[in-house]
Amino acid sequence: MKRSGPLFTLLAGLLVGLFMLSLNATTGEKTASSSVEQSPSPSTKASPSPTPTTASPSPSPSKSPIPNADYAGRTDDDSSAVAVSLRDGRAIAYFCDGRDKESWLKGDVEDDGTMKLTAKGGAVLNGTLKEGKRISGTVDIGGGHYTFTADKAIKPSGLYRATATVRSAKFDGGWIVLKDGTQVGILNKNGKPSPAPEIDPETGLVTVDGQQLTARPVTP
Repeated sequence: MKRSGPLFTLLAGLLVGLFMLSLNATTGEKTASSSVEQSPSPSTKASPSPTPTTASPSPSPSKSPIPNADYAGRTDDDSSAVAVSLRDGRAIAYFCDGRDKESWLKGDVEDDGTMKLTAKGGAVLNGTLKEGKRISGTVDIGGGHYTFTADKAIKPSGLYRATATVRSAKFDGGWIVLKDGTQVGILNKNGKPSPAPEIDPETGLVTVDGQQLTARPVTP
């Protein structure tokens, strides 16, 4: 009787081994050494767009203040005189025909040199300061309309006023001294106007009813 059992078993084992080798080759199973994982590339973040810079507006040039000064001149028809005194943006003016018509006016001066001065009696002066050298404008008073030009005054040219009581009489006088030395003024005695006597422009002294009064420069 032949012994075929062990030989059969050996052949069967070889066939199984060959089968397993063939299976590995066809399925392509990867070994640990051949497996390489690629790490994901880091995400690239977009740089934020720069914030646009807004140029700050350049400061507007500051306006020159209205200069403190005095101005005196005549109306275009040569019938009257006008004087204006400017101080710290305020103005006071005097219109006078040297006989019986006069008015004291006051008000503000705008940054552009324009002014509208008014008086209690309804008189109005509209003027414009031009380059600090002169004031041109109009005066409306007592139904009359006057245009004028008043140049910058150099002492003793300018505007003067004197008020006093002499022997129970009340005096109120106004004077405009022009650049040629001419004086135009009215002196009120108890409210009654008349041509004013001349003042000494260096001292302001004036004699009224035998008494000396002092006319002083007028400012707002």
